[in-house]
Amino acid sequence: DHNVRETLDIIDRAYILHDGMVLMEGAPSEIVAHEGVRRVYLGEHFSL
Repeated sequence: DHNVRETLDIIDRAYILHDGMVLMEGAPSEIVAHEGVRRVYLGEHFSL
């Protein structure tokens, strides 16, 4: 989603897919803290 901050603000859980597999699932705070999600999806400097 291109509105990541807004999306993470209104959900309880997220599933992050990468290369056809679930990379991470969890609460927004867990998603943002996950090194793999930051590397392939959010970017190293992302913050809520």
